[in-house]
Amino acid sequence: MWELFAILSAFFAALTSILAKIGIKGVDSNLATAIRTTVIIFLAWGIVFATGAQYGIKELTKQNWIFLILSGIATGLSWLFYYKAISIGEVSKVALIDKSSIVLTLILSFFILNEQFTPKTILSSILIVSGIFMMILLK
Repeated sequence: MWELFAILSAFFAALTSILAKIGIKGVDSNLATAIRTTVIIFLAWGIVFATGAQYGIKELTKQNWIFLILSGIATGLSWLFYYKAISIGEVSKVALIDKSSIVLTLILSFFILNEQFTPKTILSSILIVSGIFMMILLK
């Protein structure tokens, strides 16, 4: 089931970039990010309340709070920089560079979460990085 959610995530992430590029035309990238974030807040809390998940909030530990807040800060910074990049660059190029986060995630998961590399993840990472370098160098 996680594979379906991952595919849906990729689809909506791709759609997000296209819709954002159209919507950001003539708009400050920070303002666009704030508007997008407001929509996400209402959507996320709507889902929480619709599913009854709000009752789990009292079960969060201090560590949960710290790392969820840090994750939120990282997400916010990522969105701010992404919107700035697509406001002045081509989405097709920005998205490719942005996807280098896949390789960075693999590296960080190795060092922080002790997740192991497999031959498949190593080969995939090499291909992703090669594609990014080709896109940058072969303007």
